[in-house]
Amino acid sequence: MHNSNSSDVVIMGGGLAGLTLSLQLKQRMPELDITVLERRTHPVPKAAHKVGESSVEIGAHYFEKVLGLKPHLDADQLKKFGFRFFFSDGRRDLDQVTELGASRVLSTPSYQLDRGIFENQLAKLAQERGVHFVDGAMIKQFEVSQSRGSHSITYEKAGQTHSLQPQWLVDASGRAGLVKRRLNLAELNDHDANAVWFRISDRIDVNDWSTDENWLDRCYPRNRWLSTNHLVGEGYWAWLIPLSSGSHSVGIVADAKLHPIDQLNSFEKSMDWLKVHQPRLFDALDTQREKLQDFGFFKRFSYGCKQVFSGEHRWALTGEAGLFLDPFYSPGSDFIAISNTYITELIALDRAQGATAMVAKIYEQIYFSLYQNMLTLYTDQYKIFGDPEVLPVKVIWDYTYYWGVMCQLFFQNKLIDVSCMARMQSKLGNIQHINREMQLFLRAWSEVSAKRNLPQMLDQAGLEWFAKLNKELRDELTDAQFAQRIDQQLQQLEALACEIVITAQSEYPDLNAQALLALIQPAVYAQTKNRKAQYLFGAAA
Repeated sequence: MHNSNSSDVVIMGGGLAGLTLSLQLKQRMPELDITVLERRTHPVPKAAHKVGESSVEIGAHYFEKVLGLKPHLDADQLKKFGFRFFFSDGRRDLDQVTELGASRVLSTPSYQLDRGIFENQLAKLAQERGVHFVDGAMIKQFEVSQSRGSHSITYEKAGQTHSLQPQWLVDASGRAGLVKRRLNLAELNDHDANAVWFRISDRIDVNDWSTDENWLDRCYPRNRWLSTNHLVGEGYWAWLIPLSSGSHSVGIVADAKLHPIDQLNSFEKSMDWLKVHQPRLFDALDTQREKLQDFGFFKRFSYGCKQVFSGEHRWALTGEAGLFLDPFYSPGSDFIAISNTYITELIALDRAQGATAMVAKIYEQIYFSLYQNMLTLYTDQYKIFGDPEVLPVKVIWDYTYYWGVMCQLFFQNKLIDVSCMARMQSKLGNIQHINREMQLFLRAWSEVSAKRNLPQMLDQAGLEWFAKLNKELRDELTDAQFAQRIDQQLQQLEALACEIVITAQSEYPDLNAQALLALIQPAVYAQTKNRKAQYLFGAAA
Protein backbone atom coordinates (compact mmCIF):
# COMPACT_ATOMS: atom_id res chain seq x y z
CA MET A 1 0.00 0.00 0.00
CA HIS A 2 1.20 3.49 -0.89
CA ASN A 3 1.25 5.44 2.38
CA SER A 4 2.66 8.84 1.40
CA ASN A 5 -0.02 11.40 0.56
CA SER A 6 2.17 13.08 -2.07
CA SER A 7 2.24 11.79 -5.61
CA ASP A 8 3.45 13.05 -8.96
CA VAL A 9 0.47 11.61 -10.85
CA VAL A 10 -2.83 10.09 -9.73
CA ILE A 11 -4.84 8.26 -12.37
CA MET A 12 -8.51 7.83 -11.45
CA GLY A 13 -9.45 4.55 -13.14
CA GLY A 14 -7.39 1.40 -13.64
CA GLY A 15 -8.95 0.06 -16.84
CA LEU A 16 -7.40 -0.04 -20.28
CA ALA A 17 -6.76 3.72 -20.58
CA GLY A 18 -5.44 4.28 -17.06
CA LEU A 19 -3.18 1.23 -16.88
CA THR A 20 -1.61 1.75 -20.29
CA LEU A 21 -0.96 5.40 -19.40
CA SER A 22 0.75 4.37 -16.17
CA LEU A 23 3.03 2.01 -18.14
CA GLN A 24 3.83 4.66 -20.74
CA LEU A 25 4.63 7.24 -18.06
CA LYS A 26 6.90 4.82 -16.18
CA GLN A 27 8.64 3.89 -19.39
CA ARG A 28 9.31 7.55 -20.19
CA MET A 29 10.03 8.72 -16.59
CA PRO A 30 10.95 5.76 -14.33
CA GLU A 31 11.35 8.07 -11.34
CA LEU A 32 7.73 9.25 -11.52
CA ASP A 33 5.56 8.49 -8.49
CA ILE A 34 2.26 7.21 -9.97
CA THR A 35 -0.87 5.99 -8.19
CA VAL A 36 -3.69 4.27 -10.07
CA LEU A 37 -7.04 4.03 -8.26
CA GLU A 38 -9.31 1.28 -9.59
CA ARG A 39 -12.84 0.68 -8.33
CA ARG A 40 -12.96 -3.01 -9.26
CA THR A 41 -11.17 -5.68 -7.27
CA HIS A 42 -8.46 -7.54 -9.17
CA PRO A 43 -8.14 -9.96 -10.79
CA VAL A 44 -11.15 -9.04 -12.92
CA PRO A 45 -13.13 -11.84 -14.63
CA LYS A 46 -12.31 -13.09 -18.11
CA ALA A 47 -14.66 -12.55 -21.07
CA ALA A 48 -17.64 -10.81 -19.45
CA HIS A 49 -15.64 -7.86 -18.15
CA LYS A 50 -15.82 -4.92 -20.53
CA VAL A 51 -16.96 -4.36 -24.08
CA GLY A 52 -14.44 -3.07 -26.64
CA GLU A 53 -12.40 -6.12 -27.56
CA SER A 54 -11.35 -5.40 -31.14
CA SER A 55 -8.19 -3.39 -31.84
CA VAL A 56 -7.04 -1.86 -35.09
CA GLU A 57 -3.62 -0.76 -36.26
CA ILE A 58 -2.90 2.35 -34.14
CA GLY A 59 -4.05 0.72 -30.91
CA ALA A 60 -2.28 -2.53 -31.78
CA HIS A 61 0.96 -0.66 -32.57
CA TYR A 62 0.65 1.20 -29.26
CA PHE A 63 0.21 -2.01 -27.27
CA GLU A 64 2.78 -3.99 -29.21
CA LYS A 65 5.58 -1.55 -29.98
CA VAL A 66 5.19 1.51 -27.76
CA LEU A 67 4.40 -0.41 -24.57
CA GLY A 68 6.31 -3.59 -25.51
CA LEU A 69 3.37 -5.95 -24.93
CA LYS A 70 3.95 -8.16 -27.97
CA PRO A 71 4.90 -11.27 -25.89
CA HIS A 72 1.56 -11.10 -24.04
CA LEU A 73 -0.42 -10.38 -27.20
CA ASP A 74 1.16 -13.31 -29.03
CA ALA A 75 0.80 -15.76 -26.13
CA ASP A 76 -2.50 -14.81 -24.51
CA GLN A 77 -4.64 -12.94 -27.07
CA LEU A 78 -5.89 -13.68 -30.59
CA LYS A 79 -4.36 -12.25 -33.74
CA LYS A 80 -7.17 -10.70 -35.73
CA PHE A 81 -8.00 -11.73 -39.31
CA GLY A 82 -8.93 -8.18 -40.24
CA PHE A 83 -12.46 -6.87 -40.57
CA ARG A 84 -15.10 -8.72 -42.58
CA PHE A 85 -18.61 -7.76 -43.71
CA PHE A 86 -21.57 -9.87 -44.81
CA PHE A 87 -24.63 -8.22 -46.37
CA SER A 88 -26.87 -10.76 -44.72
CA ASP A 89 -29.92 -8.81 -43.51
CA GLY A 90 -32.87 -11.21 -43.44
CA ARG A 91 -30.73 -14.00 -44.92
CA ARG A 92 -29.57 -17.39 -43.68
CA ASP A 93 -27.35 -18.19 -46.68
CA LEU A 94 -24.16 -16.34 -45.81
CA ASP A 95 -22.40 -17.99 -48.76
CA GLN A 96 -24.86 -16.40 -51.22
CA VAL A 97 -24.38 -12.75 -50.24
CA THR A 98 -21.63 -10.20 -50.85
CA GLU A 99 -18.67 -10.65 -48.50
CA LEU A 100 -16.13 -7.86 -48.01
CA GLY A 101 -12.83 -8.79 -46.40
CA ALA A 102 -9.33 -10.08 -47.00
CA SER A 103 -8.59 -13.62 -48.22
CA ARG A 104 -5.36 -13.66 -46.22
CA VAL A 105 -4.04 -11.89 -43.14
CA LEU A 106 -2.50 -8.55 -44.07
CA SER A 107 1.00 -7.58 -42.93
CA THR A 108 0.42 -5.18 -40.03
CA PRO A 109 -1.09 -7.02 -37.06
CA SER A 110 -4.08 -6.20 -34.92
CA TYR A 111 -5.63 -8.21 -32.10
CA GLN A 112 -8.87 -9.41 -30.53
CA LEU A 113 -8.52 -8.65 -26.82
CA ASP A 114 -10.11 -10.46 -23.93
CA ARG A 115 -10.29 -7.33 -21.80
CA GLY A 116 -10.29 -9.21 -18.50
CA ILE A 117 -7.10 -11.14 -19.35
CA PHE A 118 -5.51 -7.99 -20.79
CA GLU A 119 -6.29 -5.66 -17.89
CA ASN A 120 -5.14 -8.24 -15.33
CA GLN A 121 -1.82 -8.43 -17.18
CA LEU A 122 -1.54 -4.63 -17.41
CA ALA A 123 -2.13 -4.28 -13.66
CA LYS A 124 0.51 -6.92 -12.95
CA LEU A 125 3.07 -5.19 -15.18
CA ALA A 126 2.26 -1.77 -13.69
CA GLN A 127 2.95 -3.04 -10.18
CA GLU A 128 6.15 -4.79 -11.29
CA ARG A 129 7.36 -1.48 -12.74
CA GLY A 130 6.70 0.50 -9.59
CA VAL A 131 3.21 1.91 -10.12
CA HIS A 132 1.11 2.07 -6.94
CA PHE A 133 -1.95 0.17 -8.16
CA VAL A 134 -4.83 0.29 -5.68
CA ASP A 135 -7.77 -1.95 -6.58
CA GLY A 136 -11.07 -1.93 -4.70
CA ALA A 137 -10.60 1.83 -4.28
CA MET A 138 -13.73 3.97 -3.96
CA ILE A 139 -13.10 7.65 -4.66
CA LYS A 140 -15.03 9.62 -2.06
CA GLN A 141 -14.12 13.15 -3.02
CA PHE A 142 -11.60 15.07 -5.10
CA GLU A 143 -10.73 18.67 -5.87
CA VAL A 144 -9.27 19.85 -9.14
CA SER A 145 -6.82 22.66 -8.42
CA GLN A 146 -7.52 25.86 -10.32
CA SER A 147 -3.97 27.05 -9.75
CA ARG A 148 -0.57 25.40 -10.14
CA GLY A 149 -1.03 23.82 -6.73
CA SER A 150 -1.66 20.17 -5.93
CA HIS A 151 -4.99 18.47 -6.48
CA SER A 152 -6.56 16.46 -3.67
CA ILE A 153 -8.25 13.06 -3.64
CA THR A 154 -9.80 11.04 -0.85
CA TYR A 155 -10.52 7.36 -1.42
CA GLU A 156 -11.57 4.39 0.64
CA LYS A 157 -10.21 0.86 0.53
CA ALA A 158 -11.17 -1.98 2.86
CA GLY A 159 -12.88 0.45 5.24
CA GLN A 160 -9.85 2.75 5.54
CA THR A 161 -9.71 6.30 4.19
CA HIS A 162 -6.65 7.60 2.35
CA SER A 163 -5.75 11.00 0.91
CA LEU A 164 -3.46 11.97 -1.95
CA GLN A 165 -2.23 15.33 -3.21
CA PRO A 166 -0.87 14.82 -6.73
CA GLN A 167 0.73 17.39 -9.00
CA TRP A 168 -1.10 15.87 -12.00
CA LEU A 169 -4.60 14.43 -11.98
CA VAL A 170 -5.69 12.19 -14.85
CA ASP A 171 -9.26 11.03 -15.26
CA ALA A 172 -9.45 7.55 -16.81
CA SER A 173 -12.75 6.69 -15.12
CA GLY A 174 -14.55 5.81 -18.36
CA ARG A 175 -18.14 6.89 -18.80
CA ALA A 176 -18.33 7.92 -15.15
CA GLY A 177 -16.43 11.00 -16.38
CA LEU A 178 -15.55 12.26 -12.91
CA VAL A 179 -13.61 15.37 -13.94
CA LYS A 180 -15.85 16.04 -16.93
CA ARG A 181 -18.88 16.17 -14.65
CA ARG A 182 -17.11 18.25 -12.02
CA LEU A 183 -15.91 20.85 -14.54
CA ASN A 184 -19.03 20.72 -16.74
CA LEU A 185 -17.13 19.63 -19.86
CA ALA A 186 -19.71 17.25 -21.36
CA GLU A 187 -20.60 17.92 -24.98
CA LEU A 188 -23.14 16.22 -27.24
CA ASN A 189 -22.46 15.43 -30.88
CA ASP A 190 -24.79 14.73 -33.81
CA HIS A 191 -24.26 10.96 -33.89
CA ASP A 192 -27.36 9.36 -32.34
CA ALA A 193 -26.77 5.61 -32.17
CA ASN A 194 -27.20 2.89 -29.55
CA ALA A 195 -25.45 -0.40 -28.84
CA VAL A 196 -26.25 -3.65 -27.05
CA TRP A 197 -23.83 -6.51 -26.44
CA PHE A 198 -23.43 -9.84 -24.69
CA ARG A 199 -20.94 -12.68 -24.39
CA ILE A 200 -21.57 -16.39 -25.02
CA SER A 201 -19.27 -18.98 -23.45
CA ASP A 202 -18.63 -20.77 -26.74
CA ARG A 203 -17.07 -20.16 -30.14
CA ILE A 204 -19.24 -18.81 -32.98
CA ASP A 205 -17.66 -19.76 -36.32
CA VAL A 206 -19.37 -18.38 -39.43
CA ASN A 207 -17.69 -21.15 -41.45
CA ASP A 208 -20.07 -23.57 -39.71
CA TRP A 209 -22.91 -21.79 -41.50
CA SER A 210 -21.95 -23.21 -44.91
CA THR A 211 -20.89 -26.50 -46.49
CA ASP A 212 -19.82 -24.86 -49.76
CA GLU A 213 -16.14 -25.81 -50.15
CA ASN A 214 -15.50 -23.07 -52.70
CA TRP A 215 -16.85 -20.47 -50.29
CA LEU A 216 -14.85 -21.91 -47.41
CA ASP A 217 -11.68 -21.85 -49.53
CA ARG A 218 -12.00 -18.15 -50.28
CA CYS A 219 -9.97 -17.50 -47.12
CA TYR A 220 -6.57 -19.01 -46.38
CA PRO A 221 -6.32 -20.16 -43.75
CA ARG A 222 -10.06 -20.82 -43.30
CA ASN A 223 -10.14 -18.70 -40.15
CA ARG A 224 -13.02 -16.29 -40.73
CA TRP A 225 -13.89 -16.67 -37.03
CA LEU A 226 -10.75 -14.68 -36.14
CA SER A 227 -12.05 -11.62 -38.01
CA THR A 228 -14.23 -8.96 -36.50
CA ASN A 229 -17.23 -10.20 -38.46
CA HIS A 230 -19.85 -7.57 -39.28
CA LEU A 231 -23.35 -8.71 -40.26
CA VAL A 232 -24.77 -5.58 -41.84
CA GLY A 233 -28.12 -4.15 -42.89
CA GLU A 234 -29.75 -0.76 -43.33
CA GLY A 235 -29.20 1.32 -40.23
CA TYR A 236 -27.22 -1.24 -38.21
CA TRP A 237 -24.37 -3.71 -37.92
CA ALA A 238 -23.91 -6.71 -35.65
CA TRP A 239 -20.45 -7.77 -34.49
CA LEU A 240 -18.95 -11.17 -33.78
CA ILE A 241 -15.60 -10.99 -31.93
CA PRO A 242 -13.77 -14.08 -30.61
CA LEU A 243 -12.00 -14.02 -27.25
CA SER A 244 -8.96 -16.07 -26.24
CA SER A 245 -10.82 -17.35 -23.17
CA GLY A 246 -13.09 -19.31 -25.56
CA SER A 247 -16.06 -16.95 -25.36
CA HIS A 248 -17.52 -14.89 -28.18
CA SER A 249 -18.62 -11.27 -28.00
CA VAL A 250 -21.83 -10.35 -29.86
CA GLY A 251 -23.09 -6.82 -30.33
CA ILE A 252 -25.71 -4.87 -32.25
CA VAL A 253 -25.08 -1.21 -33.05
CA ALA A 254 -27.89 0.77 -34.64
CA ASP A 255 -29.04 4.20 -35.73
CA ALA A 256 -31.56 5.27 -33.09
CA LYS A 257 -34.01 6.53 -35.72
CA LEU A 258 -34.08 3.28 -37.72
CA HIS A 259 -33.80 0.70 -34.91
CA PRO A 260 -34.87 2.23 -31.56
CA ILE A 261 -33.19 1.00 -28.39
CA ASP A 262 -36.48 -0.26 -26.92
CA GLN A 263 -36.42 -2.98 -29.60
CA LEU A 264 -33.05 -4.22 -28.35
CA ASN A 265 -32.46 -3.43 -24.68
CA SER A 266 -32.76 -6.97 -23.28
CA PHE A 267 -31.35 -10.30 -24.40
CA GLU A 268 -34.83 -11.57 -25.30
CA LYS A 269 -35.60 -8.45 -27.35
CA SER A 270 -32.24 -8.69 -29.10
CA MET A 271 -32.91 -12.32 -29.97
CA ASP A 272 -36.34 -11.41 -31.39
CA TRP A 273 -34.68 -8.66 -33.43
CA LEU A 274 -31.95 -11.02 -34.71
CA LYS A 275 -34.61 -13.56 -35.74
CA VAL A 276 -35.85 -10.97 -38.24
CA HIS A 277 -32.63 -9.23 -39.29
CA GLN A 278 -29.88 -11.86 -38.87
CA PRO A 279 -31.70 -15.21 -38.70
CA ARG A 280 -28.56 -17.33 -39.12
CA LEU A 281 -26.97 -15.72 -36.07
CA PHE A 282 -30.26 -16.20 -34.23
CA ASP A 283 -30.14 -19.92 -35.09
CA ALA A 284 -26.61 -20.22 -33.73
CA LEU A 285 -27.47 -18.43 -30.48
CA ASP A 286 -30.91 -19.94 -29.92
CA THR A 287 -29.44 -23.31 -28.92
CA GLN A 288 -26.90 -21.68 -26.59
CA ARG A 289 -29.06 -19.41 -24.48
CA GLU A 290 -27.87 -21.11 -21.31
CA LYS A 291 -24.30 -20.02 -22.20
CA LEU A 292 -25.13 -16.32 -21.91
CA GLN A 293 -22.51 -14.64 -19.70
CA ASP A 294 -23.73 -11.04 -19.56
CA PHE A 295 -25.82 -8.41 -21.32
CA GLY A 296 -25.38 -4.64 -21.51
CA PHE A 297 -26.36 -1.63 -23.57
CA PHE A 298 -25.49 2.02 -24.13
CA LYS A 299 -28.03 4.57 -25.28
CA ARG A 300 -26.53 7.36 -27.40
CA PHE A 301 -23.00 6.08 -26.80
CA SER A 302 -21.19 8.78 -28.82
CA TYR A 303 -20.20 12.09 -27.23
CA GLY A 304 -17.58 14.80 -27.26
CA CYS A 305 -15.91 16.95 -24.63
CA LYS A 306 -15.17 20.67 -24.30
CA GLN A 307 -11.62 20.19 -22.98
CA VAL A 308 -9.40 17.17 -22.35
CA PHE A 309 -5.98 18.63 -21.43
CA SER A 310 -4.99 21.47 -19.11
CA GLY A 311 -1.27 22.15 -19.08
CA GLU A 312 -1.92 25.22 -16.96
CA HIS A 313 -3.73 23.36 -14.17
CA ARG A 314 -2.10 19.94 -14.67
CA TRP A 315 -5.08 17.72 -15.38
CA ALA A 316 -6.11 15.53 -18.30
CA LEU A 317 -8.81 13.15 -19.48
CA THR A 318 -8.14 9.95 -21.41
CA GLY A 319 -10.24 7.20 -22.94
CA GLU A 320 -14.00 7.32 -22.52
CA ALA A 321 -13.65 9.81 -19.65
CA GLY A 322 -13.11 12.33 -22.48
CA LEU A 323 -14.86 11.42 -25.73
CA PHE A 324 -16.09 8.42 -27.69
CA LEU A 325 -16.86 7.98 -31.38
CA ASP A 326 -18.36 4.64 -32.33
CA PRO A 327 -17.32 0.96 -32.14
CA PHE A 328 -17.43 0.65 -35.96
CA TYR A 329 -13.78 0.49 -37.13
CA SER A 330 -12.82 0.02 -33.44
CA PRO A 331 -11.23 3.46 -32.83
CA GLY A 332 -11.47 3.33 -29.02
CA SER A 333 -7.96 2.01 -28.32
CA ASP A 334 -6.59 4.30 -31.06
CA PHE A 335 -7.82 7.39 -29.24
CA ILE A 336 -6.51 6.00 -25.94
CA ALA A 337 -3.10 5.59 -27.59
CA ILE A 338 -3.16 9.16 -28.93
CA SER A 339 -4.42 10.84 -25.74
CA ASN A 340 -2.02 8.84 -23.52
CA THR A 341 0.89 9.83 -25.75
CA TYR A 342 -0.11 13.49 -25.48
CA ILE A 343 -0.49 13.25 -21.69
CA THR A 344 2.92 11.59 -21.35
CA GLU A 345 4.51 14.38 -23.39
CA LEU A 346 2.77 17.08 -21.35
CA ILE A 347 3.86 15.64 -18.00
CA ALA A 348 7.45 15.26 -19.28
CA LEU A 349 7.38 18.86 -20.58
CA ASP A 350 5.98 20.11 -17.27
CA ARG A 351 8.76 18.41 -15.34
CA ALA A 352 11.28 20.04 -17.67
CA GLN A 353 9.58 23.42 -16.95
CA GLY A 354 8.53 23.81 -20.58
CA ALA A 355 5.62 25.72 -22.10
CA THR A 356 3.08 23.11 -21.00
CA ALA A 357 -0.01 25.34 -21.16
CA MET A 358 0.62 26.39 -24.75
CA VAL A 359 1.55 22.89 -25.97
CA ALA A 360 -1.50 21.37 -24.25
CA LYS A 361 -3.75 23.68 -26.29
CA ILE A 362 -2.02 22.65 -29.52
CA TYR A 363 -2.27 18.94 -28.70
CA GLU A 364 -5.92 19.34 -27.79
CA GLN A 365 -6.64 21.14 -31.06
CA ILE A 366 -5.07 18.27 -33.03
CA TYR A 367 -6.87 15.65 -30.92
CA PHE A 368 -10.26 17.31 -31.44
CA SER A 369 -9.53 17.71 -35.16
CA LEU A 370 -8.93 13.95 -35.46
CA TYR A 371 -12.12 13.28 -33.50
CA GLN A 372 -14.24 15.64 -35.61
CA ASN A 373 -12.95 14.25 -38.88
CA MET A 374 -13.51 10.66 -37.79
CA LEU A 375 -17.00 11.57 -36.58
CA THR A 376 -18.02 12.31 -40.17
CA LEU A 377 -17.45 8.61 -40.98
CA TYR A 378 -20.39 7.74 -38.70
CA THR A 379 -22.86 10.62 -38.46
CA ASP A 380 -25.95 9.87 -40.59
CA GLN A 381 -23.99 7.14 -42.40
CA TYR A 382 -25.63 4.04 -40.89
CA LYS A 383 -28.25 3.86 -43.63
CA ILE A 384 -25.43 3.01 -46.07
CA PHE A 385 -24.55 -0.11 -44.09
CA GLY A 386 -27.20 -2.14 -45.91
CA ASP A 387 -25.81 -1.24 -49.35
CA PRO A 388 -23.59 -4.00 -50.85
CA GLU A 389 -22.42 -1.63 -53.58
CA VAL A 390 -21.63 1.56 -51.68
CA LEU A 391 -20.50 0.35 -48.23
CA PRO A 392 -17.49 -1.57 -49.67
CA VAL A 393 -16.40 1.64 -51.40
CA LYS A 394 -16.88 3.61 -48.17
CA VAL A 395 -14.78 1.07 -46.24
CA ILE A 396 -11.97 1.32 -48.81
CA TRP A 397 -12.09 5.13 -48.63
CA ASP A 398 -12.22 5.24 -44.83
CA TYR A 399 -9.30 2.85 -44.46
CA THR A 400 -7.23 4.64 -47.10
CA TYR A 401 -7.59 7.80 -44.99
CA TYR A 402 -6.91 5.87 -41.76
CA TRP A 403 -3.85 3.94 -42.96
CA GLY A 404 -2.60 6.65 -45.28
CA VAL A 405 -2.85 9.61 -42.91
CA MET A 406 -3.82 8.88 -39.29
CA CYS A 407 -1.64 5.78 -38.93
CA GLN A 408 1.32 7.49 -40.60
CA LEU A 409 1.13 10.33 -38.08
CA PHE A 410 1.04 7.95 -35.12
CA PHE A 411 3.44 5.25 -36.31
CA GLN A 412 6.06 7.87 -37.21
CA ASN A 413 5.48 9.71 -33.90
CA LYS A 414 4.53 12.97 -35.61
CA LEU A 415 1.37 13.83 -33.66
CA ILE A 416 3.52 15.19 -30.83
CA ASP A 417 5.82 17.10 -33.21
CA VAL A 418 4.30 20.59 -33.05
CA SER A 419 6.41 22.06 -35.85
CA CYS A 420 5.68 19.11 -38.17
CA MET A 421 1.94 19.32 -37.52
CA ALA A 422 2.04 23.08 -38.17
CA ARG A 423 3.77 22.52 -41.53
CA MET A 424 1.17 19.92 -42.49
CA GLN A 425 -1.86 21.89 -41.33
CA SER A 426 -2.90 23.07 -44.77
CA LYS A 427 -2.52 19.64 -46.42
CA LEU A 428 -4.34 17.83 -43.64
CA GLY A 429 -7.07 20.45 -43.60
CA ASN A 430 -7.68 19.94 -47.31
CA ILE A 431 -7.95 16.18 -46.89
CA GLN A 432 -10.39 16.66 -44.02
CA HIS A 433 -12.57 18.82 -46.28
CA ILE A 434 -12.39 16.16 -49.02
CA ASN A 435 -13.33 13.47 -46.51
CA ARG A 436 -16.38 15.41 -45.33
CA GLU A 437 -17.59 15.91 -48.90
CA MET A 438 -16.88 12.25 -49.73
CA GLN A 439 -19.09 11.08 -46.85
CA LEU A 440 -21.93 13.25 -48.22
CA PHE A 441 -21.35 11.93 -51.74
CA LEU A 442 -21.39 8.29 -50.57
CA ARG A 443 -24.71 8.95 -48.82
CA ALA A 444 -26.18 10.49 -51.98
CA TRP A 445 -24.91 7.57 -54.08
CA SER A 446 -26.52 5.07 -51.73
CA GLU A 447 -29.85 6.89 -52.05
CA VAL A 448 -30.00 5.86 -55.73
CA SER A 449 -27.87 2.70 -55.68
CA ALA A 450 -29.41 -0.55 -56.93
CA LYS A 451 -27.89 -2.30 -53.88
CA ARG A 452 -27.13 -5.47 -55.85
CA ASN A 453 -26.21 -8.21 -53.37
CA LEU A 454 -24.22 -10.64 -55.48
CA PRO A 455 -22.79 -13.95 -54.19
CA GLN A 456 -19.18 -12.75 -54.36
CA MET A 457 -16.17 -11.96 -52.23
CA LEU A 458 -14.70 -8.49 -52.54
CA ASP A 459 -11.14 -9.39 -51.57
CA GLN A 460 -9.21 -6.51 -50.07
CA ALA A 461 -6.00 -8.56 -50.18
CA GLY A 462 -6.52 -8.76 -53.95
CA LEU A 463 -6.26 -4.96 -54.19
CA GLU A 464 -2.46 -4.80 -54.37
CA TRP A 465 -2.30 -1.09 -53.57
CA PHE A 466 -4.50 -1.60 -50.48
CA ALA A 467 -2.39 -4.50 -49.16
CA LYS A 468 0.75 -2.42 -49.84
CA LEU A 469 -0.70 0.51 -47.89
CA ASN A 470 -1.17 -1.80 -44.90
CA LYS A 471 2.31 -3.32 -45.22
CA GLU A 472 4.01 0.09 -45.41
CA LEU A 473 2.66 1.06 -42.00
CA ARG A 474 5.66 -0.74 -40.49
CA ASP A 475 8.23 1.28 -42.43
CA GLU A 476 10.60 3.41 -40.35
CA LEU A 477 10.92 6.74 -42.13
CA THR A 478 13.28 9.69 -41.95
CA ASP A 479 11.71 13.16 -41.80
CA ALA A 480 12.23 13.59 -45.54
CA GLN A 481 10.76 10.15 -46.29
CA PHE A 482 7.78 10.93 -44.06
CA ALA A 483 7.07 14.19 -45.90
CA GLN A 484 7.28 12.34 -49.20
CA ARG A 485 5.02 9.56 -47.89
CA ILE A 486 2.33 12.01 -46.82
CA ASP A 487 2.43 13.73 -50.20
CA GLN A 488 2.00 10.34 -51.89
CA GLN A 489 -0.90 9.40 -49.61
CA LEU A 490 -2.70 12.69 -50.22
CA GLN A 491 -2.29 12.26 -53.98
CA GLN A 492 -3.63 8.72 -53.69
CA LEU A 493 -6.65 9.90 -51.71
CA GLU A 494 -7.42 12.53 -54.34
CA ALA A 495 -7.13 9.94 -57.12
CA LEU A 496 -9.30 7.50 -55.18
CA ALA A 497 -11.92 10.21 -54.65
CA CYS A 498 -11.98 10.88 -58.40
CA GLU A 499 -12.30 7.19 -59.19
CA ILE A 500 -15.20 6.84 -56.76
CA VAL A 501 -17.01 9.76 -58.42
CA ILE A 502 -16.33 8.43 -61.93
CA THR A 503 -17.51 4.95 -60.97
CA ALA A 504 -20.72 6.21 -59.36
CA GLN A 505 -21.51 8.66 -62.16
CA SER A 506 -20.94 6.00 -64.85
CA GLU A 507 -24.21 4.45 -63.65
CA TYR A 508 -25.88 7.49 -62.09
CA PRO A 509 -24.84 10.54 -64.19
CA ASP A 510 -27.07 12.93 -62.24
CA LEU A 511 -25.13 12.42 -58.98
CA ASN A 512 -23.80 15.82 -57.94
CA ALA A 513 -20.08 15.73 -57.10
CA GLN A 514 -19.41 19.41 -57.69
CA ALA A 515 -18.53 20.28 -54.08
CA LEU A 516 -16.22 17.27 -53.78
CA LEU A 517 -14.42 17.78 -57.09
CA ALA A 518 -13.95 21.50 -56.35
CA LEU A 519 -11.48 20.43 -53.62
CA ILE A 520 -9.40 18.28 -56.00
CA GLN A 521 -6.93 19.43 -58.62
CA PRO A 522 -8.59 19.27 -62.06
CA ALA A 523 -5.50 17.54 -63.47
CA VAL A 524 -5.95 14.64 -61.02
CA TYR A 525 -9.55 14.19 -62.14
CA ALA A 526 -8.59 14.33 -65.83
CA GLN A 527 -5.76 11.85 -65.34
CA THR A 528 -8.02 9.46 -63.40
CA LYS A 529 -10.76 9.69 -66.01
CA ASN A 530 -8.36 8.85 -68.83
CA ARG A 531 -6.87 5.70 -67.35
CA LYS A 532 -8.11 2.26 -66.42
CA ALA A 533 -9.67 2.07 -62.95
CA GLN A 534 -7.20 0.75 -60.38
CA TYR A 535 -8.49 1.35 -56.87
CA LEU A 536 -11.93 -0.26 -56.62
CA PHE A 537 -13.35 -3.73 -57.04
CA GLY A 538 -14.19 -4.22 -60.73
CA ALA A 539 -14.70 -0.48 -61.11
CA ALA A 540 -15.83 0.96 -64.42
CA ALA A 541 -13.53 3.67 -65.70
